[in-house]
Amino acid sequence: MKLLLASQSPRRKELLSSLGFEFEVVKIDCEEIIPEHITIEDAAAYLSDLKADAFRSLEADEVLLTADTVVAVDDQILGKPKNEEDAFNMLRSLSGRTHQVYTGITIKTAHQVFTETDVADVTLDELSDEEINYYIQNYKPFDKAGSYGIQEWLGMAKITNMKGSFYTIMGLPTHLVYKILKEISVM
Repeated sequence: MKLLLASQSPRRKELLSSLGFEFEVVKIDCEEIIPEHITIEDAAAYLSDLKADAFRSLEADEVLLTADTVVAVDDQILGKPKNEEDAFNMLRSLSGRTHQVYTGITIKTAHQVFTETDVADVTLDELSDEEINYYIQNYKPFDKAGSYGIQEWLGMAKITNMKGSFYTIMGLPTHLVYKILKEISVM
């Protein structure tokens, strides 16, 4: 089987490689808009499915992996920030609070589709304006849902508690990916 990773995320590439899989990175262009009727709990899976559906038809020996991560606080989804001000406001809203990180994955073959979502609760310590600005200036979190990466300074210095998979928060629930790929004999 030929595994195709539809993600430009360096973190997803690193994690999938660390799981021991060989894969080819492919690009999918689709507009990631969440309809109003989709719940926060279903949003990451919806986007992951949307990406998988936007890809060309798969050959019999191909397996496609797509993923999407959303951060939610106060019943609101925080996507990727548009600019520094947006990143600042997102991080301010997460400061001193617990939020949820949902990562949905879709694994698709020519004849099957598996979609699952994993969720983790993350608690951040209070963030000062100076700390938020330091993080934005030094880590440029513009490609990250919720404006932060757990593996970077903010995660190391300010996450006080988490319940769930570290890798789900990082953007790929590796335990789910491994389980499904093993079941469909990609290894």
